[in-house]
Amino acid sequence: METRVLSYFLMVAKTNNITKAAEQLHITQPTLSRQIMDLEKELNIKLFNRENRRLQLTKAGILFQQRATTMLQLLRQTENDLHQQTAELTGEISLGSAVSNASPYMAKLIYKFQQKYPHVSFNLFDGDGDILRRQLDEGINDLVCMLEPVEAAKYNFLELPVREEWGLLMNKDASLANHQHITKEDLYKLPLILPYRSIVRDEVSDILKLDQTRLNVRATTSLPGNSIALLRNSNYYALTIKGVYDNFHDPRLTFVSLTPNKSTGDVLAWRKNTILSPAIERFLQFVNEEVQES
Repeated sequence: METRVLSYFLMVAKTNNITKAAEQLHITQPTLSRQIMDLEKELNIKLFNRENRRLQLTKAGILFQQRATTMLQLLRQTENDLHQQTAELTGEISLGSAVSNASPYMAKLIYKFQQKYPHVSFNLFDGDGDILRRQLDEGINDLVCMLEPVEAAKYNFLELPVREEWGLLMNKDASLANHQHITKEDLYKLPLILPYRSIVRDEVSDILKLDQTRLNVRATTSLPGNSIALLRNSNYYALTIKGVYDNFHDPRLTFVSLTPNKSTGDVLAWRKNTILSPAIERFLQFVNEEVQES
């Protein structure tokens, strides 16, 4: 079965008319009709219902249309990837990242990578862990940088040389702003803003042996921007990572760590069983080399 014939079939399926499809393909109508009939004979199945000079896909034809489209897309992608193996590296990489200390680390790596490969561009996205996972699963992002834990059954990942310290972010005028550490007994007395992701709340609670039913939760947030706005104008306290404080550099706020100390690692993750472009593969190799050197 030739790829040329697959293209012929898809054009006929698109137009539902042999004559129109032949015009689009710049071949004669008898030649196209013969190619489609030969294809049906080769597959030993009827792909079109022919009524009143109009063609309609059969159920088998609809399935074959989906598979033929996928086959041609994979072939074109393979051809592009093969050319990139010998030509100068080009392409786009979509990278999502949580707001954390990993953000400036990855920014430095992107800059350093583009010094070597200036024709590779990046599409950058922000999000919390749930958003990033969904974007990764849907193919919106090729790679995501997020906090542990990671579902090892679904994703490959590189551990980054970055740790995130947990604590409370608060207004500098807050009553606990001068404390060295925050205890779980302190947490029970405070109006809190917590992370939206329950898996994060549970992990911190396990470390501190917290009874979450005793917490005074005023709000939850997926991204830090909204909690920052609340903290500037209230006596609320946000349970978050120090990376948020480091990224925003707001002089009106301060960060106090928890005791016992709780820290979380950052990872760069991508989907398993996915064909990666040469640009993505080279970037992952580059990141791994940088991590090993660290």
